[in-house]
Amino acid sequence: MENPTENTPAGWRSLPSWLLTQTAQHAHRLVADGFSAVGARGYDFRLLATLEESGPLSQAGLSRRSGIHVSDLVAAINELAGRGLVERAPDPSDRRRNIISLTTDGGRQLRRLEQPLAEAQDTLLAPLSPAERQQLTGLLSRLLDHHDRPSGGPEEPRR
Repeated sequence: MENPTENTPAGWRSLPSWLLTQTAQHAHRLVADGFSAVGARGYDFRLLATLEESGPLSQAGLSRRSGIHVSDLVAAINELAGRGLVERAPDPSDRRRNIISLTTDGGRQLRRLEQPLAEAQDTLLAPLSPAERQQLTGLLSRLLDHHDRPSGGPEEPRR
């Protein structure tokens, strides 16, 4: 199989932005393939895991906490609800909005998705030692935290 980055100009291969983009594409493919093998998609894991961690949420709250845009969220919730993995019910305090909660079957599905997700991580990070994996995760977290911080916010101390 041909390496698609083989003919990439050397200058690009030294750009962190290019390297992150290419690696993210591999990560996305590995996770999507792993989830697809068990009849799931990436949004499934994100939504189920968010509900397990946070408990029942409004659709807006679920969108904020999962990082899934509300326009994509509704279709994903409809699919998960149709499969009995989440439940949608009117909010007793405001009947105009829905509260989404994880079902028992949703919790079981979340456990099933953890295996292909772990395998995708191992495949993606195969050339790295455990210490390097931890270091990479720390550096990527620091970058993401920096760019997710509202502008004008306090600077994170350097480590």
